[in-house]
Amino acid sequence: MSRFLARSPHLHLESFARATGLHPELVRRLVALGLIDATPDTGGDLCFPLSQLAAAGRLQRLHAGLAVNYASLGLVTDLLDRIAELETELRIRSGTTGGRSWTSTV
Repeated sequence: MSRFLARSPHLHLESFARATGLHPELVRRLVALGLIDATPDTGGDLCFPLSQLAAAGRLQRLHAGLAVNYASLGLVTDLLDRIAELETELRIRSGTTGGRSWTSTV
């Protein structure tokens, strides 16, 4: 019998909810709103890439900091992502590698 030593690249709904501190029903709602990416496994349960842990954290910080509802966060995150893209493009064009962007998620 062989065992894999590598961790699964996905988390199931309950594990994801526990890791993010969100209620599973809220996680389902965020998926329905398109704010978090998930795919169904062979049994139909939601599976989340590990990268979505950071996305969930970002959504929680924005929700708490801006006091906007989760439905509005889609627009907010899209705008912040676009600003970050434009800042990167501007730095590339100007030839500077200056400080950290204020839209950075890390």
